[in-house]
Amino acid sequence: MPAARSLPVVDLARFRDPRADHDEFLAQLRRAAHDVGFFYVVGHGVPEAVTAGALDAAKAFFALPEAQRLQIENVRSPQFRGYTRVGAECTAGAADWREQIDIGPERAMVNTRPEDPDWLRLIGPNQWPSALPGLRATVLAWQEEALRVSREVLRALAAALGQDERYFDAWFDAESTLHLKLVHYPPRPTAQDELGVGAHKDYGYLALLLQDDVGGLQVQTPDGAWIDAQPLPGAFVVNIGEMLEIATQGYLVATRHRVVSPRPGVDRYSIPFFLAPRLDAVVEPLALPPELAAQAKGITADPDNPLLAAYGENALIGWLRSHPRVAEKWWADVLARRS
Repeated sequence: MPAARSLPVVDLARFRDPRADHDEFLAQLRRAAHDVGFFYVVGHGVPEAVTAGALDAAKAFFALPEAQRLQIENVRSPQFRGYTRVGAECTAGAADWREQIDIGPERAMVNTRPEDPDWLRLIGPNQWPSALPGLRATVLAWQEEALRVSREVLRALAAALGQDERYFDAWFDAESTLHLKLVHYPPRPTAQDELGVGAHKDYGYLALLLQDDVGGLQVQTPDGAWIDAQPLPGAFVVNIGEMLEIATQGYLVATRHRVVSPRPGVDRYSIPFFLAPRLDAVVEPLALPPELAAQAKGITADPDNPLLAAYGENALIGWLRSHPRVAEKWWADVLARRS
């Protein structure tokens, strides 16, 4: 079967609509998640004012003078929170051509003991710019909506995989480690510099993307080609993360994707949201129905990116690898112990 050249569209409203064909909806979602791993979600019920407000807030932050942006630079945060300047984050060993703010749950830092797992130190507060006092409320309003939609997609996926729809809920309580980014992709500096972010996979359960109308996200198909995830008005892009690949033994596969830098004179803004469980979560394989289990390909074997069932450890490895300046400042003891 030839690879799809566009992403499927899933109408989430059909999941709760008593008039809809429930089995047909679940089959459509299952095909989208299994065959492509990326799909658009519509019918999510998020008010346009919330999404527009979040994108406007991102644009306002990145329009601030650099000195004000650097007041919340992530090197000030042991939890990798705050502003990352262009070129300071790495993906697949190469510097990204984007700037961003990383935002997680609003929690107090944990006083850890030597015997505690390293990942416990990822818990802590966000950084917010004093120059934009309204940013916090606007972004957290979007975070709440993104969490709601992502949880609904995950429940629908559980049902589509032959499970009770609340199968995954135990790991997504008040201690879950959701995470989002406000991202600005500046125009490429030269025609030869094409990528804002190199090819990678996401290591949580699901990612949900709010993007402006510029475009640039590309998804790799099974035959190695790249297709554009063009902005679709009113839709979010959702993709499968590595934790779901582990849980389904490869029936669902985390798909490689990348971002092409905007053309000269154009800026791109996006807000990806990552649905992740509690840091102490350990993913257990689902008991898939036999007809689905027969199609599971097993967990991807990549020596450069081993997939770990323990989420906290998987997340920590990702942060240490992608933000070397923060790692060197706050995590030198962990790096030395693991070298």
